[in-house]
Amino acid sequence: MNRVRYDKKDHVARIVLDRPEVLNALDLRTHRELAAVWDDVEADDEIRVAVLTGAGDRAFSVGQDLKERAALDAAGDPGTTFGSRGRPGWPRLTDRFTLTKPVLARVDGYALGGGFELALACDLIVASDRSVFGLPEVMLGLVPGAGGVFRLPRQAPLKAAMGYLLTGRRMSAAQALGLGLVNEVVPAAGLDEAVGSWTADLVRAAPLAVRAVKEAAMASLDMPLPAAFTARYPREEVRRGSADAAEGPRAFAEKREPRWSGR
Repeated sequence: MNRVRYDKKDHVARIVLDRPEVLNALDLRTHRELAAVWDDVEADDEIRVAVLTGAGDRAFSVGQDLKERAALDAAGDPGTTFGSRGRPGWPRLTDRFTLTKPVLARVDGYALGGGFELALACDLIVASDRSVFGLPEVMLGLVPGAGGVFRLPRQAPLKAAMGYLLTGRRMSAAQALGLGLVNEVVPAAGLDEAVGSWTADLVRAAPLAVRAVKEAAMASLDMPLPAAFTARYPREEVRRGSADAAEGPRAFAEKREPRWSGR
């Protein structure tokens, strides 16, 4: 049985971590399956947005499968550190920096350790109000090597981020929203409706423009502002010369919905 469920419909890819019996813990097989999924998301021009979630209503993912990790340690496998190079599924979403499609994390329940790191690697997070986030690695003699050490201080105020990183404390969905780590928090019963609203808006937007904006925003994060304006963004060069760049203003002038070709 596969660890990951994957389907595509109406320009939306849906990826489900499907190990609810272990709170969608991430073992090596899961990482291998996810790598193939992300390759397909990037290659399929019909896909405009991907939604990543966990099976069941208890967890998005609790991160690394620690039982598997203990067995690997006993067998002499080198311990994990920062990044996934040399490990199954590389590059994983957490260090796959060239994915052009937006990814939305649908979080319901626990998003801990590598699960929280997966969510932080997504472009958007929509969570239920019963969701819980945290990076407990220091309590286990580990580090948040899938990007938590790097992303949390970039996405939250430094003192708040360090507090969670150094203690392993958990944060509620409301706290995550207050720190700007999630885009929306809703009751669990309304989670799918909220996710659907975000994906509908993403699909309605011009796909080449969305990819150009994502590329420019992520590539320029550490640039001085003058350098950001003059840097080269290949996806923006594609958008600028595309048929869609003319279609948007034309549709507005003709008072109709634009018909995006993705070209």
